[in-house]
Amino acid sequence: MLRPDDVAHLMGGRKVSRIVYQPDEIQRRVAEIGAEIGQVYPEGELLVLGLLKGSFIFLGDLVRAIPRPLQVDFIVASSYGAGTVSSGNVRLVYDPETRLEGKHILLVEDIIDSGRTLNRLLELLGARSPRSLDICALLDKRLADDVLAKKPRFVGFDAPHEFLVGYGLDHAEDFRHLPFVASLAE
Repeated sequence: MLRPDDVAHLMGGRKVSRIVYQPDEIQRRVAEIGAEIGQVYPEGELLVLGLLKGSFIFLGDLVRAIPRPLQVDFIVASSYGAGTVSSGNVRLVYDPETRLEGKHILLVEDIIDSGRTLNRLLELLGARSPRSLDICALLDKRLADDVLAKKPRFVGFDAPHEFLVGYGLDHAEDFRHLPFVASLAE
């Protein structure tokens, strides 16, 4: 079991208050979600659509755990522009090249926070006539339960209301590579 002192060398001087999810715990849960996805979508074309950048590590492990044929593509959305506070105006920076019509679309997110970006993406993707459209998130802070137009179908863990890094989650583009999820110390 990793402790904050065990990972100090990976943190570049930043302190970790605690390791929230251990690497083996994450891998077990990803395998469970992958098996569940295989059962929920036994037939039809499945497109696993990763919301970049945060989802890329989770998505990579997840698609290897799904026991059926699938396609992978990515989507990049921005609601920040040059600022640090969401403008609420979501625009696609990179639109999937894959045809979406008639496919099961599984939108993969690292963490659900406010839900604004996800709502807009659900609207944009839903307009392309997929067979189904669902959300899969590694972490859900449960802050958007009353805001989201559609609840996530697959969730790895309910996340604490802390600033989390690792396993794709970043702070100023750092710490995505960590095999665990940690809470940054104040």
